[in-house]
Amino acid sequence: MFTTRLTQKYQATIPQVIRKLLELHEGDLVGFEVHDHEVTIRKVSKLDFEFPKTLEGTLSEWASEDDDKLYTNL
Repeated sequence: MFTTRLTQKYQATIPQVIRKLLELHEGDLVGFEVHDHEVTIRKVSKLDFEFPKTLEGTLSEWASEDDDKLYTNL
């Protein structure tokens, strides 16, 4: 296990071993996934953002206020 200390602004330095393992560089985005009180950190690729953007226009099946009202209690 690798540890780091939080600053007053709740920032933490990613240890060098982890940066090398994930091939992180200045300006890279990292993502945090939480499952059962465990956190996983990973490098976020452009594809992680671009793919959902391409689908955005097709995911409008329930995109109206009427649909929101009808399906609220499901």
